[in-house]
Amino acid sequence: MTGRAALRTIHVFPAPDNPRRGRIVAGNVVIACALGKGGITRAKREGDGATPAGAHRPLHGYYRADRVSRPRTTVPLVPLRRSDGWCDAPGHRSYNRHVTLPFAARHETMWRDDHVYDIVIDLGWNLRPRIQGHGSAIFLHLARDGFAPTEGCIAVPRDKAERLLALIGPQTRIVVCGKPKPVRRVSPALKRRKR
Repeated sequence: MTGRAALRTIHVFPAPDNPRRGRIVAGNVVIACALGKGGITRAKREGDGATPAGAHRPLHGYYRADRVSRPRTTVPLVPLRRSDGWCDAPGHRSYNRHVTLPFAARHETMWRDDHVYDIVIDLGWNLRPRIQGHGSAIFLHLARDGFAPTEGCIAVPRDKAERLLALIGPQTRIVVCGKPKPVRRVSPALKRRKR
């Protein structure tokens, strides 16, 4: 656990020159991130590779105890197991739910050879109500080298993940914005007053 209170809201903005990259603004902390290969969308569909716009909550998460220590956060975390999976088969009754492997329907294996799920937080997308085909497994996880785009998740560098997790909790709203953060312009009158 962390000694400081979690932030109420953080924002995720796409980069002005690349919709597959972005910035997380958490108070006065700014962290570069990778976004979905389909950019940000307000009409999320399974398989579109886009990051859904809107407000999300970090419900719970997992970490690879054989690779990393438990991050300091108020988000509930459990060690990831080899049998952990996530169903992404529209029409299946377990669609967009954690499942135990082996699992017959289409799914994602969460115990991976790469390191992207060494720390992974469920952002609660498409849970209540759960709409078939509206997108599954939208996570906050670790970024690949070079900030390669995700399948719709938000990915941060390993060295920034723990700092970010210390700032968020289950009540934090992670607001994914569809437009880059506006540049704050100072009016000419205010500039003259500051001199």
